[in-house]
Formats: sequence, structure tokens, C-alpha cells
Amino acid sequence: MESTTAGKMDTRHLTEKLKSEIDRFFRTIDDNPLSSDVTPTEIRQFLHTHFDVQKPAPLGEIFDDVVYMLTNWNEHSTHSQHFGLFRPCIDMSSVLGDALVALYNVQLATWDMSPAGNEIERFTLSAIATRFGFDGERSAANFTVGGSEANHTAVIVALTHLFPEVGDKGLGAIEVQPVIYISEEGHHSFEKIAHACGVGRDALRYIATDADLRMDMGALKAQYQEDASRGYRPIMVVGTAGTTNAGVIDPLPEIAEFCSVHQIWFHADAAWGGAAALSDRLRPCLRGIAQSDSVTCDAHKWLSVSVGTGMFFCRHKATMRRAFATNAAYVPTRQDDGRSYNYLETLQWGRRFTGLKLFLMMAELGIPGIAMRLDHQASMGEYLREQLRKSGWRILNNTRLPVVCFSHPRIEEERLDIEAIVAELKRDQVAWVSRTLLQMKTPCLRACIANYRTQREDIDRLIEGLDVILRRAGTDDGKRSTLDTQGALASRCVHD
Repeated sequence: MESTTAGKMDTRHLTEKLKSEIDRFFRTIDDNPLSSDVTPTEIRQFLHTHFDVQKPAPLGEIFDDVVYMLTNWNEHSTHSQHFGLFRPCIDMSSVLGDALVALYNVQLATWDMSPAGNEIERFTLSAIATRFGFDGERSAANFTVGGSEANHTAVIVALTHLFPEVGDKGLGAIEVQPVIYISEEGHHSFEKIAHACGVGRDALRYIATDADLRMDMGALKAQYQEDASRGYRPIMVVGTAGTTNAGVIDPLPEIAEFCSVHQIWFHADAAWGGAAALSDRLRPCLRGIAQSDSVTCDAHKWLSVSVGTGMFFCRHKATMRRAFATNAAYVPTRQDDGRSYNYLETLQWGRRFTGLKLFLMMAELGIPGIAMRLDHQASMGEYLREQLRKSGWRILNNTRLPVVCFSHPRIEEERLDIEAIVAELKRDQVAWVSRTLLQMKTPCLRACIANYRTQREDIDRLIEGLDVILRRAGTDDGKRSTLDTQGALASRCVHD
């Protein structure tokens, strides 16, 4: 009896610690450091000093040490001045969802393992599919770990749809070389996917972009003609809806028409920008996505849920089942009883109840409430562009989505170093921005607003920090600023 009572008391104590930490976290989000300059050696020494896996230790003390590590040695993307790579501040509903799923240890391989979990996910995915213009009941959809898994699924299903014999006999059963078209600004996950699917990395055709960084339809048509003349079989065009670099949306209606004419699978990689479908104001940006065969969308990139909440949508449910069907004596095999069997209809087998956190947020806020958040962030993107222009910066991308690529004449004249600017902003805890290359040749700074907490004053602080850097550089005699050397050193520390 004593051990049982002690266990209950310990559970109560740990629950209170967790509640206290959640409360502290949300109250002090912006007190956390934007980034850390810790080294691998420091962390490894801490681990070896504080933990001995050969000896038991009180879980409460371990909890405190882990909280210390995550607070001090972590890049806090939840900070309102973190303008980084599509990592929003999560909503409380996401924390509750993850906690409940862990508590009940929900498994969604088959419907019977969690009727509630499976139906909640189906309900949530159907609501989002409708916003893309898909039939929420007749199309197929499932949660994934992220965009790469969803894109991988798209290639498998496209191969199955166009070459049914591949499922049993492999790529050797077809006499043509499959090729896949993607913008040069598209996501490089397709390199790994082409390798894993057996079509080979050489099957990828990176299509040039136009002045607005969108897929150039003339270049696509020319590449298609060349491949057709050589006997290759184009199987997929990837239209990116919100590129990682610049938030640019490819000409989706034109891609849809091209794919329809040539009987090619049209996949919309909307890993980030797909969330715009939930906003009536931003949804027109995705015009043409309703004609796609499949869509990738990551809720964890712009919908305020934690990492690991990707989604895949496909209008060809029968092909999905043909691609992933299998027989096993230890699980049900029925597919016509109205129940969902994830192991029969997706690349996955056993899977966590990923969709609960998104369901909770949608149920709490409603799609109109989510749209208000997205619209706010889009307006913050417009405000950032305006303020940058006023301070003499040049905007290098054209998109309604809240990602801003910018440069300055002093950078173009090689009087200022981009890495130095990024490092200086982080070192002074002013803001987290990144650097990138547009069309793999034009260096620029990049700021993305995917945090519903970001306000004008946060953007004003970024602008002030950039102005300070410009003033420091202006005191130089025309040579590269001493900031360059200091910033480069700081950058190496940050990324070590």
C-alpha cells in the first residue's frame, strides 16, 4: 500500500512540475534566448556529469536538468522576434494534444485500435481537404511526420497510378525512364525521394524560374519536348505553393493544364503555403491547387502546432490503396466497411495519433479564427516590407505570403557581409533571421513571419537593429566593415 501511495504522490508532484513549467513557458516566452552559442563539448560534459544511466535517479531532478538544457541550449522559435524557417509559436491546444496522445499511447494502424482517434483525424483532414477543393469524403488523406514523407508518398502513388505493374515487378517492368519536373526553387527532398523510389536522382529535372522566381512554363515545355524526344516518360510535375527560400507560388493553373494535356501527375508541394487555404483572403493565392492530383501540407509550419504534423491529400483513393495494400495475419484486411486502416492506405504502419493537436486547435478557434491569425501574419509581412524599403533595403521576392527576402546596396557592393549581419542580430538577441541564395546565385537575408504573436513592435526592433548595423558600417572608410570579421566569428560560434 505504501509503494502505491508513494507512486500516486510522485505522479501528483510531477504533474504539478509539468503544469508549472507550461505556465512559466507561456508567460516568459520572449525572455528565452533567441539562439545559443553553446558548443557540443559543453553539452556532452553536462550530460556525462549529471546523468549516469547505470544508476537510477529521481525523475523530478532529471526533469529540472532537461528543462535547464532546453531553456538555455535551444533555438527558441516561439519567440516573437524569431523570423526563421517556418517554426511558429505553438498553441496551448498543441501541448494538450501531445500530452493526451502520450498518456493514452494511441496507435492508429487500424481503426479498431482507436476508433475515436481515427475518426477525429478523418474529420480534421476532410475539413482541410475541402478548403483545397478536394472532395473530403471521396479523396484520401493522412497525417505524416512531415513534408518529405508526404512528397515521398506522392511519388509512390504517381508511379502506381501510371504504371500499375511497378507495384509487383518493380521499375524493371517499364521500358522507359521516368522523369520528374520541379522548379529550381523547389524542395530538395525530392532528391532523396527519387533515390529511395528507385527512379534515381538523375530523373529530376530542375526547371528554370522567371523574374518572380516562379517555375518558367516555357522552360518546362521545352524540357518536356526534349525528354519526350529521347523516349523518357514524364510522370510528375511538382508545383510549389510557397517555396522554402522565398514563399513564391508556382503558376499552379498553368501547371494543372499542362499536366492534364500530357497525362502527367500534378503534385502541389504546399508544405508551408498550403495553410493559406484556410484564409478567404489568402486562398486565391492557391488558385489551381484544386486541379492537382495530390497535395503536401505541413500544419507544423504555419498552423501553430508542434513538429511532426504533416499531411498528404490525394484525389485517387483507389490508387492509394493499391499502392500500400498488404496482407498480414495479425491485423484486419477489410477495406470496404467504412473504417480507415492506415497500414493499408499509407506508407506507414504503426503511427501516433498525430492529428489530435490540430483538431483541438480547429475545434477551439474554428477556421475563421485560424484565418484571422494567418491574415495577421500576412499583414505583418507587408509591414516588414514597407519598413525595410523606408530604411533603404531592397525586397527581392514577390509573394503575398509573409516571407521577405531582402538585400542592401552595401551588401551588393560587398561592403557588408550577410553572415555578419545574421550573427550580429542573434548575438545581440535582436532578432533571428537567416541567409539564403535565390536561384542559387543571389545572396540575401530572409525573414519569415509564422508566429501569431509577432507584432509591429517586434518588426520595429528588427528594423532598428538593421539600422544600427548600417550606421556602424557607415563609419568605415569604404572598405569592408570590421563588423564582417566579428560577425563571421560569431556565426561560427552560433553554428558550431
